[in-house]
Amino acid sequence: MKIGVLIEKGPMNWQIIQQTQGEADIHISGTYIRQPKVKDEWDCWVYARVVREDTGDPVVPWKKAELLPENRWNTVLCRVPAGGLYRIETCLAYSGNDWNMEWGVRGDIIHHVGVGDLYLIAGQSNSKGYGREPVNDPPELGIHVFRHNGSWDLATHPLGDSTGILHDSAQDAANTGHSPYLNFAKILKHRLGYPIGLVQTSKGGSPLSEWNPDENGSLYRAMLDFAERTGGKFKGVLWYQGCSDAWEGTCDTYYERFTNVVSSVRTALKDEQLPFLTCQLNRLTGKNEAQLDMHWGKLREAQRQAARNIAKVYIVPTLDLGLSDGIHNNSAGNMELGRRLAKVALQELYGIAGQCHAPNIKSAVRLSADQIQLEFDNIYVKLDNRGADVKRLPFIIENNKESYYVVEYHICDRNKIILTLDRPLEGECFIHGASEKNPEVFVPFDMGTHLPMLAFYHVKVEEM
Repeated sequence: MKIGVLIEKGPMNWQIIQQTQGEADIHISGTYIRQPKVKDEWDCWVYARVVREDTGDPVVPWKKAELLPENRWNTVLCRVPAGGLYRIETCLAYSGNDWNMEWGVRGDIIHHVGVGDLYLIAGQSNSKGYGREPVNDPPELGIHVFRHNGSWDLATHPLGDSTGILHDSAQDAANTGHSPYLNFAKILKHRLGYPIGLVQTSKGGSPLSEWNPDENGSLYRAMLDFAERTGGKFKGVLWYQGCSDAWEGTCDTYYERFTNVVSSVRTALKDEQLPFLTCQLNRLTGKNEAQLDMHWGKLREAQRQAARNIAKVYIVPTLDLGLSDGIHNNSAGNMELGRRLAKVALQELYGIAGQCHAPNIKSAVRLSADQIQLEFDNIYVKLDNRGADVKRLPFIIENNKESYYVVEYHICDRNKIILTLDRPLEGECFIHGASEKNPEVFVPFDMGTHLPMLAFYHVKVEEM
């Protein structure tokens, strides 16, 4: 028969608990069963403690739990410092030996627990991870994942494994592959010195409507269920989504609907400052088509504007990353994407300064009848274009009647590009940059970060 202390509520094995100001309180509770033939008049007590898993050194010493009716108990192990991995131990002591817990009656143990930061992963296939090529990205203790089956585990690829999935709405039709977020978490752990937990809720091919509670909202509800199961507190959201909305109608409303997703998630998780780390769409290969190019341009612009206008929404570029097929980032690209996201997180979420943001169009100004000056933010060293032929520049200039072609360009003042056009501009004009679904290869980049510029669409050419 069972004897001793049984833990019925508390962390799972491998769980990462979100820290607050460098520590966390761990709640555990359950029942206890006295040994047969123990005298009824002997008092008993439940004790619990936290020890380092690598050495066995106590972190929180033995603490007497509160005893409740019907042989129940609960306790809070307070101020467990960010770090780990830890082991949570319990035991049952009787009158006369409550000073010697090492020989108390057995109790349940929770293994491989860490206190650190949790990140909620949401979006579609490139957030779930579909890199197919072999890459060296091994598991590491202290980087753990809450899988779709509702259990914590050592984080290994594929992070989006659907074995035993709890929510059918989040199940992909194909096996998933390599994701950017294991490398993201490793970089943070190495720099911060404590564990990182990943909670994967993405689904390949999912449109924004499934994440928006004001529309279908099925994945939004599944995400909140996973959030509740993992404690409900997060350091940030890792978001990569948009391909399924790069169509007529949905691309035009993406900004407003994504704004509602951010607001709704923050309200539901009771954190109005919860950061979102987002990725601008990479390419869709195949023949470019004017209508589809326009939809992809509008979608990428909505993503750029969201990062510009919504507090604590950040964006990284992807246009220079390789693909495994016509739309999914390859494994090497995912490794780089994880690094980019980690650098943004380190600066913006942890205050560790670095060069992490991509060139972002600030203004387009008409210098003369046939010249436009583009000015960019986030230039740490100097814009460069690898000496690309003018015909391969990713810029399109147009008014409501016709398009103009760039015949010459030069980079000046570190952060400006001057474009000379084939003829004088007429009327109100706009410029697009790398906006097509599969834009030209030579996207301008910063020589300091080697990050390509963010794609932009329909930026008005202002008068001087």
